[in-house]
Amino acid sequence: MDKFVIRGGAPLSGSVNVTGAKNATLELMPAALLAPGVFRLRNTPNIRDVWTMSRLMSSMGAHAELNDNELFLDTTNIPRQEAPYEHVKRMRASIHVLGPLLARYGYAKVSLPGGCAWGPRPVDFHLKGLERLGAEITLEGGYIIARAERLKGARVSFDFASVGATFNVMAAATLARGRTVITNAAMEPEVTAAGRFLQKMGAQIEGLGTSTITIDGVDDLKPVDEETIPDRIEAATLLIAVAITGGRANVCKTNPYHLAFVLEKLEEAGCEIDIRADVITLKAPEKLAPVGITTAVYPGFPTDVQAQWMALMACADGTSTVTDTVYRDRFSHVPELARLGCDIHVNDNTATIRGGGKLTGATVMSTDLRASVSMVLAGLVADGETEVLRVYHLDRGYEGLEHKLTALGADIRREKTEEM
Repeated sequence: MDKFVIRGGAPLSGSVNVTGAKNATLELMPAALLAPGVFRLRNTPNIRDVWTMSRLMSSMGAHAELNDNELFLDTTNIPRQEAPYEHVKRMRASIHVLGPLLARYGYAKVSLPGGCAWGPRPVDFHLKGLERLGAEITLEGGYIIARAERLKGARVSFDFASVGATFNVMAAATLARGRTVITNAAMEPEVTAAGRFLQKMGAQIEGLGTSTITIDGVDDLKPVDEETIPDRIEAATLLIAVAITGGRANVCKTNPYHLAFVLEKLEEAGCEIDIRADVITLKAPEKLAPVGITTAVYPGFPTDVQAQWMALMACADGTSTVTDTVYRDRFSHVPELARLGCDIHVNDNTATIRGGGKLTGATVMSTDLRASVSMVLAGLVADGETEVLRVYHLDRGYEGLEHKLTALGADIRREKTEEM
């Protein structure tokens, strides 16, 4: 396993580019299963989750190859419509292959998903949505088995605006007979990006970016090339890194519109924000103001940024709160941040952060993707040396984060560890 070794205290400065979006890529790749042929996905992040999805699709018979952030996918023949446990256990997004396989082949066998170590994220919305389209679904030996001679359009309404379920139903509906209307659909940019990719493939979709998506099924789709949107969570993380260190830097090749809520909160905290095209410049204040946040589905404050925000508020001049309404138990990072000196108390799904205390380097343990990066952020300002163990969690979603932070002036390096 690898670890990060960080010596805090350096204000970040300079410019850094944002990589393609992890969550968008993990929808574009399964969407390619809907049509036979060769796809090229540019601006694909070179991260562990993409490797996992590549291995999963290769196990089905697809060919996947990533070179210089361009992903080559050949889905001409998919002889095995099965996503085995050995791959799916590593990543929850593996369930995204369910809808495309079912729509194209009338059959799919997908292991119940694994992934992050925190909290359950049930697949009920995925299954009920596909059943509304006429799928016959059974659970056998830890596997979802779905069958349908041909899916039929229907009205699908979600109790919660699930990103994954919206994608699975939307993708499956592209080859269904008739019209499908999804209400309370997820509006995240990654869902919109997947929908536009499907449109390029020949799908008839309206309402992308709204809570109601309408799909008129077609008989077949074709392979296309696409460029992945920038990763808004990585961009937010880098902006918070600049803010927490008291620096001034440019975060480039991003989409500021996808970050509106985060940018607003950073300004409330005292940061100066300047936006020019795809470049966001942030200048940190002398003292960060405490700003509370409540996570929500897009366009609200992202749950994938709450751990980072908590680290930032530990350095603010006063008390703030972080409430997570999306995943109520997503606080595994709190005990580890406390080891660095953060004063955080959790009650139900709300954390109260008393900022202004001195952070001191320590050895901390990553528990999931976003938790791990919050420890890195705290380490950037802690006195002395911080070791963040098990950064394979972080590698699931950030491409070369230590190199990007080093380019901005951080003292951070990756080392091997003998930990088992």
